[in-house]
Amino acid sequence: MFGNWIKTSILMAGIVALFGAMGAAIGGQQGMLIALVIGGAMNFWAYWFSDKAVLKMYKARQVDASSSPYLYNMVRELAQRAELPMPKVYLIDEDQPNAFATGRNPENAAVAATTGIVRMLSERELRGVMAHELAHVKNRDILISTISATVAGAISMLANFGMFFGAGRDGEDRPNPIVSIAMMILAPLAGMIIQMAISRTREFGADRGGAEISGDPEALASALAKIDAYARGIPLHTADQHPETAQMMIMNPLSGGGLRGLFSTHPATQERIARLHAMIRR
Repeated sequence: MFGNWIKTSILMAGIVALFGAMGAAIGGQQGMLIALVIGGAMNFWAYWFSDKAVLKMYKARQVDASSSPYLYNMVRELAQRAELPMPKVYLIDEDQPNAFATGRNPENAAVAATTGIVRMLSERELRGVMAHELAHVKNRDILISTISATVAGAISMLANFGMFFGAGRDGEDRPNPIVSIAMMILAPLAGMIIQMAISRTREFGADRGGAEISGDPEALASALAKIDAYARGIPLHTADQHPETAQMMIMNPLSGGGLRGLFSTHPATQERIARLHAMIRR
């Protein structure tokens, strides 16, 4: 828990510094001061509201024991096994099989699953997936994931703003096209690096924790194999439009390759499965 708070503090400090540097490139010293204020406000907003923003982005609808007893009761049973407060449960009307957890702490957590993953997986496999998401909650790494997803998008938006108004100034206070082009390239790259700062090892940790919560590592391994096989052929349009949110999912939902694959925040699925199989042998 303490280590994740250190990571969160470093990430937030880095966000403010990056906003300040981009503000200086756009508008000099005055632009830097304005951007520093925006960066601080962004941190405040992301801490309190980024989870709601992500759920709204994916048009997630909250369910309960009456509207979705299968999923809700499954999460409730697993939360009790994990000794966690009952999180809010959401469904996303998308065919791609995927799921994520969000919230600033276990007391304010939410887990979301696509309708595709509920249809595709067996009960055992779905229990493994939801246990994985609850492990993220228990490990307290959902806050930093949600903040990084929200801010990475904001950085790209700020870069577009700089391009529109002309980032950087030459000696006669005219827009500098070289700085503008550099910002267009480097700012989205910085957003990707922020996502990479959310170590891939947290997925291994959630796999291990999820297997312990469900008591069934084989089911999670089977679920990962199925999701990996089907998710690539079924687009998740919101993730394609907001690639900064991809690192929140149990499996990378992006349909594109190139830099998206290079900067993937998810470890190779086969390695994840191999580690779960090693747990079974032990």
